[in-house]
Amino acid sequence: MATVRAGAAHTTAPGASTALLTDHYELTMLEASLRSGAATRRCVFEVFGRRLPDGRRYGVTAGTGRLLEALPRFRFDDDELAALARAHVVDADTLRWLADYRFAGDVWGYGEGECYVPGSPLLIVEGTFAEAVLLETLVLSVLNHDSAIAAAASRMVVAAHGRPCLEMGSRRTHEESAVAAARAAYVAGFTGTSNLEAGRRYDIPTIGTSAHAFTLVHDDERAAFAAQVAALGAGTTLLVDTYDVTEGVRTAVEVAGPALGAVRLDSGDLLDQAYEVRAQLDTLGAHDTRIVVTSDLDEFAIAALAAAPVDSYGVGTSLVTGSGAPTAALVYKLVARQDSAGALQPVAKRSAEKTSIGGRKYALRRRSHGVAEVEVIGIGHPPTDDGDDRPLLVPLVRAGEVVGAEPLADARARHAASLAELPATARQLSRGEPVIPTQHES
Repeated sequence: MATVRAGAAHTTAPGASTALLTDHYELTMLEASLRSGAATRRCVFEVFGRRLPDGRRYGVTAGTGRLLEALPRFRFDDDELAALARAHVVDADTLRWLADYRFAGDVWGYGEGECYVPGSPLLIVEGTFAEAVLLETLVLSVLNHDSAIAAAASRMVVAAHGRPCLEMGSRRTHEESAVAAARAAYVAGFTGTSNLEAGRRYDIPTIGTSAHAFTLVHDDERAAFAAQVAALGAGTTLLVDTYDVTEGVRTAVEVAGPALGAVRLDSGDLLDQAYEVRAQLDTLGAHDTRIVVTSDLDEFAIAALAAAPVDSYGVGTSLVTGSGAPTAALVYKLVARQDSAGALQPVAKRSAEKTSIGGRKYALRRRSHGVAEVEVIGIGHPPTDDGDDRPLLVPLVRAGEVVGAEPLADARARHAASLAELPATARQLSRGEPVIPTQHES
């Protein structure tokens, strides 16, 4: 497939407010807490997952960079305030407070790309109740979506055993979700995307050549292939299964010559076809022509093709829907608040099956000879490092200023390193417990 490297990374317009990307009840809680006086209490909120999706051994932290882009734009400007006033969401005093809203607290979190397990404190938000509670919906919307995509993408990359995986799911999701999904997949190891906006915004390599419609609009397959080769060169990827695969491969090599870059298979029994096409290409002298497979792939289909002569995988629907787990099921919970004496006190939800553990958390990954053994979560204080442990929380926002922004390449490298230190069972697609246990220390 043709690959285009985008230019400088581009972000969305800095003036676009993200303040109304939230739920109504965040503002009603704000209004009531301003009246009660609780709005100014210092608080600690924590993002974590109680469990992983069924069958998963680890999760992947993703979306942190997008969240840090969105946070400075979480402002209630004239348009947002007018909309709230028209809908009578909050009273006049609360509107005046919102007009001056700026998050001035601190945020810590797992670095983007980091693997995690249940109970991992992926994000710690410290500030007043009023300023921190307003961020709940935005935080969860970004992290739940991107972490779900990244976890699915990571499993697909593992199943591919080094063969490139390409993101091609834009037509199967919301237009902005498609951009976010391409970014999350790239963090988790995908090598490119079909989405041009993702390429423009995040400098992700873009890929793409033609669909079946291109073949069908021409008088015959030969004419379509000749037009594509004339435009894109012999190194292009030709889609050979519009009609008959065997005839399509023969025609592709006749038109492009043995230097044909690749053929794409998008239907049928991909395993048998890959063997047949490889043999045919070799017989025709196209020994270096690669085979790209698409057609509703997921990590299990990719794993089933492990022994086949396939060179890369194009993944769409399954990837952008989280391969059966479209959300990471992360929650945003208050875990500590200031008491009347000014001290932070642990608080926790106790309802059945939705319990939380109170107290500000600190996290490190306990390792032995570089292999992760336990996720150690300190409550109220950092756990003791035994010499081969790795702290997991990094500063993201300090006194309202973003300090944790980083190139996407850093998140991508972090994921590769984090995955490499997990035990080998992390790479299994079979059902099982989280790859390492979580241990809380008071």
